Amino acid sequence: MHEATIAVEGFMYPNEVELQWSVLIVLYPFITGLVAGAFILASLERVFHVEAVKPTYRLALLTALAFLLVAPLPLQLHLGHPERSFEMYLTPHRSSAMAMFGFVYLWYLMVVLLLEIWLDYRADIVRLASSTRGPLRWVYKAGTLGSSNISEASRRIDDRVGWIITAIGIPSAFLLHGYVGFIFGSIKANPWWSTPLMPIVFLFSAMVSGIAAVMLLYIVSMHLKGLPVDMPCLDTIAKYLFYAFLIDFSLESLDLIHRIYEADESFQTLDFMVQSRLYTSHILIQILLGTVVPIGLLAVTQVFRLEEAVRRWIYFVAGTVTLVGIFAMRWNVVIGGQLFSKSFLGYTTYKMEFATREGLLPAVLLLVLPFLILWVLVKLLPPWTEQPEART
Repeated sequence: MHEATIAVEGFMYPNEVELQWSVLIVLYPFITGLVAGAFILASLERVFHVEAVKPTYRLALLTALAFLLVAPLPLQLHLGHPERSFEMYLTPHRSSAMAMFGFVYLWYLMVVLLLEIWLDYRADIVRLASSTRGPLRWVYKAGTLGSSNISEASRRIDDRVGWIITAIGIPSAFLLHGYVGFIFGSIKANPWWSTPLMPIVFLFSAMVSGIAAVMLLYIVSMHLKGLPVDMPCLDTIAKYLFYAFLIDFSLESLDLIHRIYEADESFQTLDFMVQSRLYTSHILIQILLGTVVPIGLLAVTQVFRLEEAVRRWIYFVAGTVTLVGIFAMRWNVVIGGQLFSKSFLGYTTYKMEFATREGLLPAVLLLVLPFLILWVLVKLLPPWTEQPEART
């Protein structure tokens, strides 16, 4: 028997033995989801005036920027000729959902996120340009874009324009990650992906992952800086995380119930996949560890009045397992959707290599890279210029 068919059962078409999308494509929706969710959290303060989350407003923006800069890299590594990717801007193929991602990405990065961060930090950048010495001074001077007017009137204009940009950014964030779900949901040949709820499920799971990531970063940052955590801020973030999680879980349950009720010709194959190939990643990690556990922990904090230290630990644990569960969800969608044949008669396995172009090592490096970028951004543009005192 040929080595390529050792892990294959049943009958499969020859081109289905090897998976076309690897762990790098798992990272792509996971990272873009963190971007969209972090921006939605930031918009709570700017647009909806949820003052309690103000201590994390700038941190959420910088987090979104750090992850957005890395978002296209998994796709670039996956391409055989990544140097050709720029051609999609020169010869746009409007009927291709994947090709149009570049325009969605540039719109969100250049027009929405960078502009909002610049408007919010403009006065700070002007002050840093005059007070900083050394090479960084020229960095801040370039960041002023030639505008040094930080009068009260100019700041009001910045705030007004920033509000408009954020209002535009909310549907843009929805488009960014709902678009990722649309790519999978529109592949009619694959019953694991082809569902009209896929873009909505991806969108709400993105909100959950982004909010959880900012909550964790805020807790860790305050601990490392030795500063008190603003508990009303943390409680409010956890409350919105809980609400978003309930909606996300309800949508995924609705999709599951619909599949069970419909029970088309692919249902037996998908059911076998969940009970065998994807049992650990889907049932144990995604549903039990990554969904039921954090929802239960967050529900406890909503129902009972616990000590601040206890709540902080619960939020930390809930946020951590939430990110694990969302990553498992992306894994089950991308990898799980390729483990069965189009004939519904054969199954294969995915073996992730280590140091290859699409192996474990590049994936880990891509996950670490946004945090390194965020560390640099926080050093250049501190997100907490005025640290609020802890409130009880």
